[in-house]
Amino acid sequence: MARFLLIIPLVLMASAASAQQKEHDACARDVSRHCRAHMNEGDQVVLACLKQNRPRLSKACLKVLTEHGQ
Repeated sequence: MARFLLIIPLVLMASAASAQQKEHDACARDVSRHCRAHMNEGDQVVLACLKQNRPRLSKACLKVLTEHGQ
């Protein structure tokens, strides 16, 4: 039983990491295509760049932004 209780948090962390990776992958191409000059300036700067380029973003990236209230 104790082993089972220790496995649950590991599974939850792995699934959260997987979801974050899918979100990252959804926008990675758009970032490199439209925001390359800002890639080393931090997440908030890249997010602002993506918002400025919203009409040109892929559907997958738009979905990620929308799901996160952006």
